[in-house]
Amino acid sequence: QVHLVESGGGLVQAGGSLRLSCAASAGTFKYYAMGWFRQTPGQEREFVAAISATGGSTYYRDSVKGRFTISRDNAINTVYLQMNSLKPEDTAVYYCASKFAGSSGRYYNTEDPYDYWGQGTQVTVSS
Repeated sequence: QVHLVESGGGLVQAGGSLRLSCAASAGTFKYYAMGWFRQTPGQEREFVAAISATGGSTYYRDSVKGRFTISRDNAINTVYLQMNSLKPEDTAVYYCASKFAGSSGRYYNTEDPYDYWGQGTQVTVSS
């Protein structure tokens, strides 16, 4: 069982920045691929960014490329999502998720493979 806790959400003006954090309880965090997803009311949850277990590979949805950066610190079991140049359409509840990947360099950009999810953190971008 992996417990994930997101933090760092809030209200920001368009063009501003936020950094989300996701702290994991797993002592074997370094073997988990991680992802960030987001969801707005009435919409399906959508993929935002993913990172492999080692951090060597990352992947982003097109609309956030060049603005968002996913990273991880395996020493403190935490994954981050740095969000710059925020737009009102980035407003959503953001979730982190984990998937055991062993020593694989894989990342996952769909919901299905992920085993554990956090409770979400609200990001609101005002125009």
